[in-house]
Amino acid sequence: MVTSPPKPQNYTGPLLIIGALFFVFGFVTWVNSVLITFFKQAFNLSSFQSTLVAFAFFISYTVMAIPSSAVLKRTGFKNGMSLGLVTMAVGTLIFVPAAKAVSYPLFLLGLFIIGIGLTVLQTASNPYATILGPRESAAQRISFLGIANKLAGICSQLIFGGLLLSGANEVINAASLEKVVTPYLIMTGILVVLAGLIRYSNLPEVSEEQDDLPATSTTAHTSIWQFPNLVLGVIALFCYVGAEVMTGDLIISYGTAIGFSNDEAKHFTTYTLTGLLVGYLLGIVAIPRWISQQNALRYGMILALILTVGALVTSGLSSILCIALMGFAISPVWPAVWPLALNRLGSFTKLGSALLIMGISGGALLPLLHGYLTDAVSPKMAYALLLPLFSFILYYAIAGHKKTKW
Repeated sequence: MVTSPPKPQNYTGPLLIIGALFFVFGFVTWVNSVLITFFKQAFNLSSFQSTLVAFAFFISYTVMAIPSSAVLKRTGFKNGMSLGLVTMAVGTLIFVPAAKAVSYPLFLLGLFIIGIGLTVLQTASNPYATILGPRESAAQRISFLGIANKLAGICSQLIFGGLLLSGANEVINAASLEKVVTPYLIMTGILVVLAGLIRYSNLPEVSEEQDDLPATSTTAHTSIWQFPNLVLGVIALFCYVGAEVMTGDLIISYGTAIGFSNDEAKHFTTYTLTGLLVGYLLGIVAIPRWISQQNALRYGMILALILTVGALVTSGLSSILCIALMGFAISPVWPAVWPLALNRLGSFTKLGSALLIMGISGGALLPLLHGYLTDAVSPKMAYALLLPLFSFILYYAIAGHKKTKW
């Protein structure tokens, strides 16, 4: 009887801390859109080579998803988050010698290490958002965290876009790499301070026992692969993150490829992020009050497919705006897929979360394919890759999440 009242109070504090973390890794993640274009010009790279920025950053999720679960088991969630922030600080610090040595591989190593730190943070924070409160409103809580993430992304575009891609007539070359030194030193300091604050915060530990799923739900299952809603959810997230990178991180490069100047193109990712932000805000208001998370996912994917066709058949600013508006269309995916994929997992929830984190590797592999198609076919036709990705997520929204056996 006394246990129920404190629960709402307990949820607020932890979710604010998780929200601050989402802001941090949103800022660090969305800087990639500027870095892809900046490094492409500074090192004179092909589109394929420049997308190695996304590959180095997101492939760490595949490498570290399962190990990060083991790390969290050993350290606990709070200490694990602190360790993740310190690891990220090591990655941002590597940007300094990379700039001095004019070394693209060293920059990629820094991005990979930042991604490793982020993997630990993501593995810990997403289950927090799902578990801290009723499961029916999990999508709503993840939307709040998404808002922090996207606001951070917009801030990163304004700061780094203005810093690295400003000046209509300015030529970006190897000497321009010095521009990253001061901001990345500042980011290193902020990450170290945050690591200390998290370490000594009152963030509670979360155990599997706190999951509100009934233990009986897994009595017939002996393997994680026996949950089709999870496996198909991992594939849906793989498709989603790849699509998000293409519509967000690669839109600046697409803009410069079709004739826009750096000064004009540096704002394009902000358009995509604004669409995502509006979508998250609508999700908070409407889900589950007026629309279920499944239907939001369904309608979002139908709109995304229409916008993809629009981007392919139009040109110039119209094509750019179609891609940017996909931010709004795909906004229901992340908040909806997590609870749908983790539904009925019971004691498999933590491993299921790690597999979903591995799905983020779509942001590593699919942009490489997009970069190859950009070089081999055309910058515009490379976006046709979005059609099968959105089609699969639509299938998951309609039928895939309901599957209980193969």
